[in-house]
Amino acid sequence: MNYEVLETAPDTTAYPKADGKGGYKLTDLPKVPKVSHIVGPSAIMLGAALGSGETMFWPAIIAQDGWALYWAFWVGVLTQFFINTELQRWAMATGESIFRGFDRLHGLWPWFFLFAGFVQLGWPGWAASGGKVFAAWTGLIPLTDWWMVGLATMVVIWLSYQAGPVVYNIIEKAQLVMMVLAIVGAVVLVFLVGSIGELANLPAGAVSFGTLPADVEIATFLGGLAYAGAGGYTNLSQGVWAREKGFGMGIYQGRVKNPLRGDSEPETVHDGYSFEPTETNLKRWKAWWKVTQQEHFLTFVVGLLVIATGAMTITAQYVPSGQTVTGNAVSMWLNIVIPQLGSANAFLMYMVLFIALFSTQYAIVEAFTRNTVDIIYQVYGREHGMNVSRVFLGALTVFVLWGMAIIGANAVTNITTPWIFLVLGAAMAGVMMWPYNALTIILNTTRLPEHTQPGWVRVIAMWWATGFFGYFSILLIGDLLSSSFGLSVFSTTVDIVSSGVGGYVLWLIALAVQVYTMYRSGQAKLETNDTVENAEEAAGFLA
Repeated sequence: MNYEVLETAPDTTAYPKADGKGGYKLTDLPKVPKVSHIVGPSAIMLGAALGSGETMFWPAIIAQDGWALYWAFWVGVLTQFFINTELQRWAMATGESIFRGFDRLHGLWPWFFLFAGFVQLGWPGWAASGGKVFAAWTGLIPLTDWWMVGLATMVVIWLSYQAGPVVYNIIEKAQLVMMVLAIVGAVVLVFLVGSIGELANLPAGAVSFGTLPADVEIATFLGGLAYAGAGGYTNLSQGVWAREKGFGMGIYQGRVKNPLRGDSEPETVHDGYSFEPTETNLKRWKAWWKVTQQEHFLTFVVGLLVIATGAMTITAQYVPSGQTVTGNAVSMWLNIVIPQLGSANAFLMYMVLFIALFSTQYAIVEAFTRNTVDIIYQVYGREHGMNVSRVFLGALTVFVLWGMAIIGANAVTNITTPWIFLVLGAAMAGVMMWPYNALTIILNTTRLPEHTQPGWVRVIAMWWATGFFGYFSILLIGDLLSSSFGLSVFSTTVDIVSSGVGGYVLWLIALAVQVYTMYRSGQAKLETNDTVENAEEAAGFLA
């Protein structure tokens, strides 16, 4: 399809707002495929989550603080279901990534998230922790030489991108295989090690809303909330992967190719698309939302609940009561849990952990590279004639080399505990989700027309997500300022009222963000009501 010859969407309430940053070309919304044909983006997202919250943070939290915190896990998972599907809404409606949408709100936002994303994902803790697991599993190298496996992991990841002409397809297939292995392995382990009885404690913990132990480590807990899913910068990839997979209007965009493979022509990622609100297109939009929600729920949500809960039952049974383990979840598995399992079960446990950590590092490299390239290309590269595929290869190579440099520095600095990499990244992930939750619902209500806007249930869900991550982000910021920098005036407490004077200022900032988010998005919903004829034809369950 020749983008340039298509008619430009008029500047009316029936089409997305351009904000002076490129218009939208008109074409019909494509036909809706079966759910089985669009499985992919959520499998990659699940892979990104396996080695963080699902097998590390949450099993450690439950082992140390008990099932009373399980409520925060499942609430976090369902919250991320709404966040992730809202992140892909912009791609489905316009064919653009969420970063292009943020750029339409303000040009600084994409660069802010690029910086925050590097702080979160620039430390290869998953490859490092995977190296430690591999060393303990095989005995081929001393445990202190885990960094050698970490380096090999990064090399294997880079080489895997050369396996085919379309970059996205390679990652999708690899993650689907690892996802299936991890789910089957987790289920089998629960029965083999006899931890299934722990599920009897789950119902009470699932409804213990608001329970927070006085001594809970806020950084680890916020990391757990962020990683009750993929978390942070990785979540923002959902919209980019949805475009690459061809969700909605994303099917008309070019895909990133491997420039080292000379068997395919490069494709172009254009500005946005839009569709006329005809009866056919409105019905297709409703159907698209149905299948994409099913894809995300059945793959991402169900997969997370099965794997993470299974891992929690094992640590809850085998970690002694009262033992502190959230400081290093990798050591918890290697030094406390696995030695009690017996050789055959231990072998399977090692395998599941290594797959989880490898799949996460794989997805992290993919997410950081793809997001970063999208930001650079959308904001700067397209206007300057950059080849998006070559930019991708360059960014991939630089990021892999950076990760190898960090891991290799172990040989000089003798760092032996890679867990700190994960805690640092996880805390940033949680803090980052606060502003982009607010921006996403503001974008989707103020820039999209009535028939592609989120319904009120989703608007309220995103208000909740903004407040949820805002609350725990303020707790973390206050904890860092008071504990790490000695600024006790900024101390923040769970009950809010016992916070310091500076802590009250932080809470007022959170309140201001929440009120502004609710006002802007709520006002936009009310203003666009009944502005598109038959818009209700596009409304569906949780759409």
